[in-house]
Amino acid sequence: MATSVDLLETPIEYLKGVGPVRADVLKKEAGIFTFNDLINYFPFRYIDRSKFYNIAEINADSAYIQLKGVLSQIRKAGKPRAQRLTAQLRDQSGSIELIWFAGVKWIEGNLQEGAEYVVFGKPSYFNGNYSLPHPEMELASEHAKLVVEKLQPFYPSTEKLKSKGLDSNGFRKIMKNVVVRIKGFIPENLSDEIIHELKLIPREEAILNIHFPSEIRKLDRARARLKFEELFFIQLNLLKLKLIRIDKLKGQTFAVVGDLFNTFYTKNLPFELTNAQKRVMKEIRSDMGAGKQMNRLLQGDVGSGKTLVALMSMLIALDNGFQACLMAPTEILASQHHKTISRMLEGLDVNVELLTGSTKAKQRKAMHQLLQSGELHILIGTHALIEDTVQFNNLGLVVIDEQHRFGVAQRAKMWQKNTIPPHVLVMTATPIPRTLAMTFYGDLDVSVIDELPPGRKPVKTAHYYDKDRLKVFGFMKRQIAEGRQIYVVYPLINESEKLDLKDLHDGYDSISRAFPLPDYAISIVHGKLSPADKDYEMQRFVRGETDIMVSTTVIEVGVDVPNASVMVIENAERFGLSQLHQLRGRVGRGADQSFCILMTRDKLTNDGRERIRTMVKTTDGFEIAEADLKLRGPGDLHGTRQSGILDLKIADIIHDEKILKYARNMAAKVLEEDPKMMLEKNKPMLLFLRQMNRYKTNWSLIS
Repeated sequence: MATSVDLLETPIEYLKGVGPVRADVLKKEAGIFTFNDLINYFPFRYIDRSKFYNIAEINADSAYIQLKGVLSQIRKAGKPRAQRLTAQLRDQSGSIELIWFAGVKWIEGNLQEGAEYVVFGKPSYFNGNYSLPHPEMELASEHAKLVVEKLQPFYPSTEKLKSKGLDSNGFRKIMKNVVVRIKGFIPENLSDEIIHELKLIPREEAILNIHFPSEIRKLDRARARLKFEELFFIQLNLLKLKLIRIDKLKGQTFAVVGDLFNTFYTKNLPFELTNAQKRVMKEIRSDMGAGKQMNRLLQGDVGSGKTLVALMSMLIALDNGFQACLMAPTEILASQHHKTISRMLEGLDVNVELLTGSTKAKQRKAMHQLLQSGELHILIGTHALIEDTVQFNNLGLVVIDEQHRFGVAQRAKMWQKNTIPPHVLVMTATPIPRTLAMTFYGDLDVSVIDELPPGRKPVKTAHYYDKDRLKVFGFMKRQIAEGRQIYVVYPLINESEKLDLKDLHDGYDSISRAFPLPDYAISIVHGKLSPADKDYEMQRFVRGETDIMVSTTVIEVGVDVPNASVMVIENAERFGLSQLHQLRGRVGRGADQSFCILMTRDKLTNDGRERIRTMVKTTDGFEIAEADLKLRGPGDLHGTRQSGILDLKIADIIHDEKILKYARNMAAKVLEEDPKMMLEKNKPMLLFLRQMNRYKTNWSLIS
């Protein structure tokens, strides 16, 4: 007799209505391989299908509508590679065109001219007429035989799925087939204790009601159960991994705070530490002295002093006989760190080197020898650090800057640089909202630097349209007359590394005309320049030899010019909020008042307008991060994918923060009582956790 696990793991091709062809597209397009995958493919919307409309009732406010009428005039048009299919649906009140742009061959073969159909879709208005693009259709005779749900589920689909008949209607049909097969075989994955305490419905009841709810109350209870369950197991997994690391992963014990640290603190410290920096240093010192591997996330706004904290942490490693390294995502940023850290360590017996893709073979060979002998104390670099040829004598601390810019597989390689894994400090200047931090970094200890160093003034931000350009140029000239310097930044195309050079060069020409030689000097920097040319242009700006730097976002990180007091961001509507915030952080580094000017076209989308409004309103990185999360959705920071939408099946970490907190507290409570989850009541949860992780790489241990 089949067990629950056997049945749920049945390959999807063996489900009635699927077969090998549909199974192939389900696997490729939706990641559905088994019965279990299919029942966890949840609807994204529910529509009341108890009401029919007359065609004559359709108007500009109509959302989804259901019609009944006779089909006629089925026609194909267009070239073979771009064909469309049209048909007319007529009822007693009028007619409407139905139109398909994909899956034409399959759809045409399944339509019956002259037959009565039930049609469902969202009307579109074009050239004075309404039409229904890609409607769902059933023969009226078949529709009458079905028990039509009042709350009908709608499933996500793609053009390839639709071409095989797997639109929302097709999904409903196969979902009904799978529900019949698995009823009575869905095991519980939570303890009775949790179910009773939180008044949750059983898992099987939740699965059945999420797909085919008979009433809104049952749907709400199903959603509550499945949202909790999803977030609970994410938290349980993270917290369990943290326990494993604490229990199993030994760390080097840095017991000494010695001469290097103390000399630096008394003689080289560039400014008095803020209270936030002191608090974070205590947390890091405590971690590194505990004999367990540190795995800490350091959050802090641009200019809050994270690099200084990282350097002081590295000096503790050096005082204890270990080496340290700092990995940055770009050569520019790595180079900036190297210069900053070298400058701060002047007078101390510390050997610091820079390793990037541009490092010459001869230098690289010498560096490798010094590294292996232990004579090289701090190595700063890019992805070049993870190469197998880079071997440390005794690596004790790894600092990773802007860690979201690295793939987790790349970060994992740093683990192999010492027999006992080094302590890890990951830094980000992109503040992470509470919900994201709890979801993605729940297994890390988190430190936050929430103060700026003394004397820093908040940057004033203003929004101007293209028509205001002469006014902005006048402001720039007044700032230059006062001895200040200015950045003018242009966007990238679709956030790729390809440059919109036309925009940049057009902008450079425009600025050159408004700020002519010899009164003004202008630098230009972009990714197509060689590293040497880029560095030359940047250094001219750093030395104050040019007044304006026209650039792409290569200056987002890595350039620190206290005299630069104005940041002009062109086409600001094309940037994300976090990137706008990062760019704004390039100014405001000196004692003078700084300004950020957001230039946009005259017409903005709602999202674009909201981004600009948020930037003008606040300089608080966490407030901006929360707004960015709501506008864009969370990135998948937990897996190997570094951007896109978080792969949650039903929970929404923006709106379900309360459930997330319950889930985390409950997971912590379970592990506090039973760290290894060996109690009988916890075995269903342990089994589910193992199944959940069976096909996943354990990235949480290395991020």
